[in-house]
Amino acid sequence: MANRFVSPKKLLQTALLRSLSTRPLNSAAPSSLTAASPLTLEDKPITTTTTSITTTTTSSNSIINLDDTESLFSSLSTTKLLRSAINLHAAAVEPMVDLGMWVMNSKLMDTGLLRGVIRHTFFEHFCAGENPAEACRKVSEISDSGLRGMLVYALEHAGDNESCDRNLDGFLRTVEAAKSLPRSSVSCVIVKITAICPMGLLKRVSDLLRWEYKNESFQLPWKLDTLPIFSDSSPFYHTPRKPDPLTKDEEQDLYLGHQRLQELCEKCLEANVPLSIDAEDTSVQPSIDYFTYSAAIRYNKDDNPIVYGTIQSYLKDAKERLHLASSAAEKIGVPMGFKLVRGAYMSSERKLASSLGVESPIHNTIDQTHACFNDCATFMLEKTANGSGAVVLATHNLESGTKAAEKARELGIEKEKQKLQFAQLYGMADALSFGLRNAGFQVSKYMPFGPVELVMPYLLRRAEENRGLLSASTLDRQLLRKELQRRLKAAII
Repeated sequence: MANRFVSPKKLLQTALLRSLSTRPLNSAAPSSLTAASPLTLEDKPITTTTTSITTTTTSSNSIINLDDTESLFSSLSTTKLLRSAINLHAAAVEPMVDLGMWVMNSKLMDTGLLRGVIRHTFFEHFCAGENPAEACRKVSEISDSGLRGMLVYALEHAGDNESCDRNLDGFLRTVEAAKSLPRSSVSCVIVKITAICPMGLLKRVSDLLRWEYKNESFQLPWKLDTLPIFSDSSPFYHTPRKPDPLTKDEEQDLYLGHQRLQELCEKCLEANVPLSIDAEDTSVQPSIDYFTYSAAIRYNKDDNPIVYGTIQSYLKDAKERLHLASSAAEKIGVPMGFKLVRGAYMSSERKLASSLGVESPIHNTIDQTHACFNDCATFMLEKTANGSGAVVLATHNLESGTKAAEKARELGIEKEKQKLQFAQLYGMADALSFGLRNAGFQVSKYMPFGPVELVMPYLLRRAEENRGLLSASTLDRQLLRKELQRRLKAAII
């Protein structure tokens, strides 16, 4: 059995040697943080031609300076840098991702040896621990580096009320753990509605919401006050015919879902920790927005957004829906917070649309997605500058991060203002995170945690979705290598 792991180990050793090679930063290798991909917290690359950023260094007048690696990585130990370089190099090798996914899906995970290998390599690099206490220690560590933590109890989908109740308990314990930390070290707690309300019910509710939007006479007696969920350009092909009304049992389950979210919101309100609700694919996103907006109307008061929604800018209707929801919230005096990402379900969305012979809801090119993200960011920054709303700009894209930072400076948004945050995944895009930190902005890391066996579906999905992101992390790897070389030379001299 031990011989099976010789090849991956050699790959890691090779990655280490390459991390200390002398290839110059302006070599022919891709140089953008996302040269082939518009990725963020929940992104997957769009396979199309685009213009990549052709230099690894930032211009002298850029608000984000990545040239000074000593300053960028000053808060990280050499051991941490070395482990990061090894993990990112290994993750950039497609066969390593395939091998890792096969192992995590196999019965080999039942063996203590493999669990230990996974636990002390990729899990430790991309996850903040197995429980709230471990996650809080990681938050404290990055807080010492000038970053904040977004605590993510990394559960995916629930199938019944029992699972939902169990998941809610985990989210509540996460908020309780966040209370034990300095407020400045935690930016928010993340929740997935699919973990506290059965997935099948969310699809049913989404169907009914779509049908109501297209048919004004159609009434939903259980519907709470909400903000606009659709635009005329939203995808409606998921609901080709009139859906049956919810049964009494389904209405009761929906009520229980609202109760769980309300309990979580109350806990966050008590702790003064915002709650950010993650986005899903378009088959259930209408119900996710419905839950989000109804909770925001109830809990977002006095210019203090507790509930944040998520806008996926790779969707063609993203900008219009953002404008509609934000404007409606402003009219009724609800301060709305949004997290902007690019998107996570490109392959499945396009595959479904193609099978039905309809237009994909995803932008056709990377440049269109970039433009949509940047436009949405500008819109929310202007709202924030005027004292309305709050925004988390979740991006691994250097150009988008730079443009947003420059726009914030142009608008006179105070760098330390809590209502503007940048965010990147824990274990990735550290150069951008530290560059934004050095420029004086609030920066958070999206920090998933949970028992290895329970978080496995999360890790598998992230590994599959983020293949392009992992392989496109060229700039991070180059900058890590440059700093390791500098430290090695300094130690020798």
